Amino acid sequence: MRLANLLDEDLIACDMTVTNKQDAIKLLLELVAKKYPDHDYDAILESVLDREEIEDTSYGRGIAFPHARTDAVDEMYVAVGLCRKGLEDKTPDNQPLQLICLMLTPSSIAKLYLQTLSAFAAFGRQQGNLDRVVKAKTPGAVIDAIWESNVAVEKELRAKDLMRRDVVVVSPGDSLKRVANLMFRYRLSALAVVDDQGTLLGQITDKELIQAALPDFKTLISNLNYSMDVESFEELLKKEDKIKVKQLFKTDHEVVTRNAKIVEVAAMMLFKDLRRVFVTEGEKLVGVLLRKDIVHMIIRG
Repeated sequence: MRLANLLDEDLIACDMTVTNKQDAIKLLLELVAKKYPDHDYDAILESVLDREEIEDTSYGRGIAFPHARTDAVDEMYVAVGLCRKGLEDKTPDNQPLQLICLMLTPSSIAKLYLQTLSAFAAFGRQQGNLDRVVKAKTPGAVIDAIWESNVAVEKELRAKDLMRRDVVVVSPGDSLKRVANLMFRYRLSALAVVDDQGTLLGQITDKELIQAALPDFKTLISNLNYSMDVESFEELLKKEDKIKVKQLFKTDHEVVTRNAKIVEVAAMMLFKDLRRVFVTEGEKLVGVLLRKDIVHMIIRG
């Protein structure tokens, strides 16, 4: 089923004059309430805004996907709004919001909700889609523009739907200092190690960094009289530019393809107690799927 099949001309606002996302959400809810009045829209608005408090749903690329799973509705509603001048809200890439896709769904159809959210994200990633939609003058033209993108609502969520595409990577020749700086900057516990062609070689985690500072940690733990101090870490700092990734990285990582089913990936991660799996195309790294992202998407939406 194509994404456009889920859209209703009555739930599309072609030229919103609001200046921020919260007002855009309220305007789109008014469209839904006008067509489907028998719902508690104060409760629905609260659910949507609560979700925004947990995490801003601005996707970047000029698009936001405010949404909520709430039993205040009994079926899924999708409302779309255009703001050609752009909203004032801060976005991840500093591109003004022009397209707001509001999704409301009961808990009973969570699977369709996740698949539709994934389809909207896929639509947003395709070059030129936003421009074509923003130029649409009528609700019908908006649906036509989304139809022409050929984006489909897939039957199953796959790795490509949840994976992070902008993977932070290092090379074997990079220093421990660079690894530590990248981990701190991006709040990561591991980095992919790739060669000059983008081939995945392995990973380096925060565990390897600590072990570099405490190579005899097992002896230290077994010695009950040992008093831990920072001397080992101070020594590590003195040579962090000289220690290279190739001396520390591990090759015991797991990989999946773009089309691996999320259910199967999640089962593997549980069985093997994995925090991440890398997504490859051939031997090339194309993404990373984190356990916390699966939890975030499935549990929080």
